[in-house]
Amino acid sequence: MKTRDKEILNDLMRFRCLTRDNIIDLHFKDLKQPITSCNTVLKRLRRDGHIEANLNTQPFLYFPSPASIKKDSMKIPHFLSIAQFYISLLKFELPKQFIVEPKYGKGFMEPDAFMIWKRAPFFVEIQRSIYSERIMNEKIKRYEEYYLSDKWQFEPWQPVNKKVFPTVLVITENNYNIQSPYIRFIQVSTVSELMKMFFPKKIKTQEIKINSPYIVLK
Repeated sequence: MKTRDKEILNDLMRFRCLTRDNIIDLHFKDLKQPITSCNTVLKRLRRDGHIEANLNTQPFLYFPSPASIKKDSMKIPHFLSIAQFYISLLKFELPKQFIVEPKYGKGFMEPDAFMIWKRAPFFVEIQRSIYSERIMNEKIKRYEEYYLSDKWQFEPWQPVNKKVFPTVLVITENNYNIQSPYIRFIQVSTVSELMKMFFPKKIKTQEIKINSPYIVLK
């Protein structure tokens, strides 16, 4: 199996499902004929039993084989939102780590993703719908419970000399009244907005300002 084939399978397992256009953005966008090349590879991977597809949707949806979710799962838009967020990050920098729906234990938060991006750790919350104040406060409380547990200090990605609690990045069109004495929350609607917020003059060079709120990992 070719390296690119393995990378496609890895992404399908990570994101649970992807559209053809997602797969083009991730693996074929630099080719002269990205659509034709992608269609050829996906057809071969389906023929050989490595991936599955739901051809009743537009665009077609692709899954690892065996699929980890039902092909008509209500969570499909959720996973596609996470994949699209990841693709948006690639326009600026490849994340060092990107884990979809990591688990931290009963009573703690369940973020949509954990990532290390631009040398800083983030929990990511992608809000596709508007949450009530009660639900949002419950989410914040779960993050604070995890912070107070100190379990985050033992994560394998942590620096040796200085422990860092990730910033919580909320991708939302609706601004929430989020307050916490322990954790930094950032609310933006897009990755581009995040970049403009902290790197307005240095997006091309991607240099980090001295007064940036990011806590940088060594």
